[in-house]
Amino acid sequence: MFSALHQLPAHVANSRTRIHVVVETPKGSRNKVAFEPELGAFKLKGVLPEGHSFPYDFGFVPSTKAADGDPLDVLLLLDAPTFPGCVVEARLIGALEIEQQEADGTTQRNDRLLAVAATSRLHKGIHEISDLPEEMLHEIEHFFHSYNEAKGGEIKVLHRVGAKKAHALLAQARQ
Repeated sequence: MFSALHQLPAHVANSRTRIHVVVETPKGSRNKVAFEPELGAFKLKGVLPEGHSFPYDFGFVPSTKAADGDPLDVLLLLDAPTFPGCVVEARLIGALEIEQQEADGTTQRNDRLLAVAATSRLHKGIHEISDLPEEMLHEIEHFFHSYNEAKGGEIKVLHRVGAKKAHALLAQARQ
C-alpha cells in the first residue's frame, strides 16, 4: 500500500512501457494545480491569464525526481479532461528537453515528457513524437513559452526527442 500519490511506482506493474501519470491540472483549466507531498493534497499554484488554458492534462510521473527537484512533468494526450489526482496509465511518445530561466535569473533543465493515455481512442495511433502534427508540437511549445512568460521566466526548447530517449530520461529520474 502506498501512502501518497507521489510514491506510486513510476511503471505500471509487469510493464516496461506503460507508466503512471498523476494528473494535476486538467485540459482546459486556467488554474495551475500541483500536488504538495507535505500536505498530502493538491494546491492552487496560480491562475493563467485570461485566454490561456492548459492544452492537455498536465501532471507528473510518481517516484521520479527531475533536475529541478520536482517529479518529471508530463503533458498527457487523452480523449477528454480528467481531474486533479486521477492516475492514468500511459505510454511515452517523446519529450521536450527544455532549459528554463526563472524570474530570479537562474537557469535549469525542466524537461516535459509527452505521453498518450493507454485507453485513448483518439490518439491510439500515436507512438512517437514524430507521429504528432508539426502544428500541434508548435502549439504545445508555444503554450510552455507563454506559461513561463506569464510567471516572469523563459524557456528554450533544446530538443524534441522520441520515446526511447523519453524512457532514458525517466530511468535517470527514478528515485
